[in-house]
Amino acid sequence: MAIRIQRILLPTDFSDYSATATKYACELVTKFDAELHLLHTLEVHLSSTPAFGMGLDLPSYVQESRTAAENSLRSVLDHQWSAGRKVVQAVVDGSPKAAIVRYARTHEIDLIILATHGRSGLAHMIIGSVAESVVRTAPCPVLTVRPGGHQCIMP
Repeated sequence: MAIRIQRILLPTDFSDYSATATKYACELVTKFDAELHLLHTLEVHLSSTPAFGMGLDLPSYVQESRTAAENSLRSVLDHQWSAGRKVVQAVVDGSPKAAIVRYARTHEIDLIILATHGRSGLAHMIIGSVAESVVRTAPCPVLTVRPGGHQCIMP
């Protein structure tokens, strides 16, 4: 059985952890001549957003956040590396745990490469793990990249 990896999904929160996962994604995209999907999830917490009476124009705030995320996605990859490659960039709304899996299903992703923040103990219990949830529910294999882990060197 041959393994065909044609579409790789790289969710990013623009952190240093995600930058490490980006290195893995770029290497595997090159190795498999695959299409790379960059995804950022825009999560708006209405319960912690100031009320309209406090002067916040929520639709404007959400649009500004979306525009900032789209601009940040454009700077994730080295432009020389991405030239001539098929790269799809997307900003979606919702919980990252669900949005990543939904995107993978909708776009027939073959591999998800996802950074893990390496939280444990109480922080893991309170915040939860996006990576853990994605691993359990994804429709395809998931490669998790831990902070400070060994670096993969492709032959």
